[in-house]
Amino acid sequence: MTDRVPASLLAALTDLVKWLDAGKIPSMVIGGVAASVLGRPRLTQDVDALAILPESDWAGALDTARLHGIVPRIEDPLEFAHRSRVLLMRHVGSSIDIDLTFGGLAFERAAIENREIHEIGSVRLHLPRVEDLLIMKAVAGRPKDLQDIEGLLAARPEANITIVRQWLVEFSNAMSMPDILQEFDRLVARRK
Repeated sequence: MTDRVPASLLAALTDLVKWLDAGKIPSMVIGGVAASVLGRPRLTQDVDALAILPESDWAGALDTARLHGIVPRIEDPLEFAHRSRVLLMRHVGSSIDIDLTFGGLAFERAAIENREIHEIGSVRLHLPRVEDLLIMKAVAGRPKDLQDIEGLLAARPEANITIVRQWLVEFSNAMSMPDILQEFDRLVARRK
């Protein structure tokens, strides 16, 4: 697995895990790193993480990040986080950007409860179950997300497509975006 993660990214992941673990923040790494480990390796220049943390604790988490070599990458990170629920950070040692999304949806809470531990080099990394990452990627729906879905489906044929579809039906209905489910079904059909 270590061959899938460059040394600079591994350094950022190591300090991110130390920061979140020290703060006892329920979290996991998502995005390109998770897609590369669970699916088909691909180049990624940043780290995306999902955390469950009350808004009242965001400032404290921001303060403790500095102890782990992680600093804000914009002028007023908390103001931006209050608008977007994303804390924009940078790992000083590697110059890798870290986007920490504060989740609150039932799906996000369940995904963190169901996270799995993966050993990446010397780091014990929390990653989503493949089904949960498929859901996140389908909802995001960008071209690179669709490529990640193809990689995940190819690498993880045992993925429970029924669970993924159940959540995608809910998201499609809630967002009035039936194409989310249709695009996922198209990718699943193409796999077969």
